[in-house]
Amino acid sequence: MVRAEDLLVRRLGPCEFPSPIGKTGSVKHGVGVDDRLLYDDRLSSLGEQVDRDGPLPSFEVAGAHEKIYFDPAKTRAGIVTCGGLCPGLNDVIRGLVMVLHHRYGVRAIEGYRYGYEGLNPAFGHEPMVLTPDLVESIHKDGGTILGSSRGQQPDDVMVKFLKERGVNILFTIGGDGTQRGALDLSTEARKQGMDLAVVGLPKTIDNDVRYVEQSFGFQTAFTRAHYAIETAHNEARASRKGVGLVKLMGRHSGFIAAYATLASNDVNYCLIPEVDVSLEGEGGFVEHLDKRLERRGHAVVVVAEGFGQSYVEAEGTDKSGNKKLGDIGPWMKDLISSKIPDASIKYVDPSYLIRGLPATPHDSVLCFRLAAYAVHAAMAGLTDMLVGKWHGRFLNVPIPAVSRQRQCVDPAGELWFSVLEATGQPRAWGAPQPV
Repeated sequence: MVRAEDLLVRRLGPCEFPSPIGKTGSVKHGVGVDDRLLYDDRLSSLGEQVDRDGPLPSFEVAGAHEKIYFDPAKTRAGIVTCGGLCPGLNDVIRGLVMVLHHRYGVRAIEGYRYGYEGLNPAFGHEPMVLTPDLVESIHKDGGTILGSSRGQQPDDVMVKFLKERGVNILFTIGGDGTQRGALDLSTEARKQGMDLAVVGLPKTIDNDVRYVEQSFGFQTAFTRAHYAIETAHNEARASRKGVGLVKLMGRHSGFIAAYATLASNDVNYCLIPEVDVSLEGEGGFVEHLDKRLERRGHAVVVVAEGFGQSYVEAEGTDKSGNKKLGDIGPWMKDLISSKIPDASIKYVDPSYLIRGLPATPHDSVLCFRLAAYAVHAAMAGLTDMLVGKWHGRFLNVPIPAVSRQRQCVDPAGELWFSVLEATGQPRAWGAPQPV
């Protein structure tokens, strides 16, 4: 159950400096401190909640503030990119620099190299001075000009580093592990009496951050995945009993696989972590695939990387603390080959080809807007939060609320039923029948 207090964003203190954004003509830019958006905006839900004690759960609407916490002339901001690559990282860096420089007049902006390693002097990574001229065209390239790495560094070391450099604001661009690390860093800064605003931008190609309807890079990912599926479909059709097997990203959440499936309309089987499917035996995947090959001559199978881990379970964790995954793609290829020996299987894994691509125009727009709202929040002294989008609005979301649960495809939801309808695969595979 979501409580109203779970969605409150922490502030460093009262805002006393007039914002340099102000008014443009007769149009006032920004939001008030009481501008909030209901967590559940259904009318039926409102009827259920009117008699409850206390306020309804709601998010703070993101935007510029009339007064801000930091004096722009004395503000120093830092940016760090962590975790795996994702389309749009350079777009976000560019957006942060442009808004800080042009809208707020912040001139001291630096980027830290190779993730949180850049905040630990022991690695010797010199910070990069970021200016509008430097970042002007970086959005045309994939990857991140700052470099990236996985894993946390000692919080006391990072806080000391930031304090010595006079940093007031830290933007953390990364996924769930990055934002948990950002929260720990912020807590340490508070212990040391440091006035530091830590604002996150949710970078997850899997689209699995809670309270974020669509993270940047996700649209690029499933758009490019569509091309891989198209290639696999052409290969499958060109062979007798051809199978195009495509492994897509999605450690715990199958959004890329689901959206790419709906975008292509050539997929016959979509296998995701949230839906358990019996692979062998009567009524299982292999039997169903074999019958389809006899009937139609070819098939396209999309499998998310986190599917079927009980078959290929790996041991240990990576540097970010994520459980290592077994490689389901080759295992599925071997399974199909052993059970349907006359099948011609073409295996495609476009994961790393997708991660390092530049963002699509749609994602580029999203990146810049997320960056702008992150700057507005940070300059107003908001901290321990990230910028998300919920019910179509940009919002300030507390990191602790995000960290409690991962966003996943609902096997009983409309998205998954759409996948079942598009593929024609059995509804009994892990999803309840619609009433």
